[in-house]
Amino acid sequence: ATGTAVIVNPGGGYRMVASDHEGLQVAKELNRHGITAFVLRYRLLPKYQPSTALLDAQRAVRCVRHNAEKYGVSKTRIGMLGFSAGGHLTTAAGTHFDVGDPNAADPIDRESCRPDFLVPVYAAISRDLLDYQMGDWMSTDQDVTKDTPPAFLAHTTEDGLVTPKHSLRFYEALIDKGVSAEIHVFQYGPHGTGLAPGDPQFSQWPDLLAQWLRRSALLTDAERASVTGTVTLDGEPLFWGSVTFIPLDDHLPASVANFGSTSKGKYSVAAKQGPCPGMHRVEVCRVASKFPEPKSGAYSLDDAEVYTLPDPVEIKPGANTIDIAVTSR
Repeated sequence: ATGTAVIVNPGGGYRMVASDHEGLQVAKELNRHGITAFVLRYRLLPKYQPSTALLDAQRAVRCVRHNAEKYGVSKTRIGMLGFSAGGHLTTAAGTHFDVGDPNAADPIDRESCRPDFLVPVYAAISRDLLDYQMGDWMSTDQDVTKDTPPAFLAHTTEDGLVTPKHSLRFYEALIDKGVSAEIHVFQYGPHGTGLAPGDPQFSQWPDLLAQWLRRSALLTDAERASVTGTVTLDGEPLFWGSVTFIPLDDHLPASVANFGSTSKGKYSVAAKQGPCPGMHRVEVCRVASKFPEPKSGAYSLDDAEVYTLPDPVEIKPGANTIDIAVTSR
C-alpha cells in the first residue's frame, strides 16, 4: 500500500450508478497499484439533484480524511476519480470545496472536502456541449481556480455521447490557472467503457494514470529535493542531452533534467519536480555531440546514446550537488 486513496464515482447520467465496470472493477485496478479505493454511491435523479450528489462527494472526502489513520492512508493524498456524470461530480468536488468547519458538532464536518487530485474520465463538463440535461448540474470548467487540484484526464475522440471537448475545456481552464494537468485523448472507443478491457489503446489509461501519480509524487509523503551538477562524457561537458534520476523505490517519482548546448554540461532540477530522498539509478542521454555547421542541418549523432552509472547515487533531503561522469569506452 502506498498510502494514497481514491474515491471512485461511477457514471450513469445522475440516474443510475454503473457500479461494476466503473466502480468495483476500477477499485480493484487501483488496488493493483497500491492505492486504497472507495466506491461512492451518490444520490440520483429524479428524487435528488446533482447538487445533492455533490454533498455526497464532499462528505465522502471528509469521511476518508477523518478516518485516514484507520484506513492506513495519508490525509494529504486523497483523490477522486469519476466517469461521465461521475466525472462531472469529480470536477464539481474539485471546484467546490471548503476547509471544514472547526466548530462543527460532527467531527467529520471539521475536515476539508477538497480532493488532493482529480481523475475525470470521459467526463461531462459543460452544459452547452450536451444534447440532454441532468438536472441542476453546473459547468465546472467555469469554476476552476488556482486552488483546483491537479488533474489527469482521459477521453476518446469517438465518444458520441460526451464529446472530448468537455475534457479539453476543463484541461484548458486548469492550464490557464496554472494548475498541473495531463490529458490523453485516444482516437478509438465509445462512451462508457470504464477500464476498456480488450481495447488495445484506451485500456492504457490506468497505467498512464499510475505513471502520472508516481511522477507527481502522489504515491508518497516524502518531500522532494533539488539537484544540481555537471555532466561530463569522456572528461568533456556533455554537449546536449539529459540526466534522469530513477528511484529504486517504485513509489517514488523519477526526475529528469534536460540541458542544451549553452549549459556546458550543467543541469538543475528544482525541488518542485526533483527526486525524493533515497537511492537512485542515474541515466545520462546524449542527443547531439556538436553543431559544427548550425545552419546546414548536418548530423552529429546517428542515434541518441544512453549511459547508466554503474552504482546508484543517494539523494538526500534539501539541496544536492551531484557531478556525473560517464565514459563511452
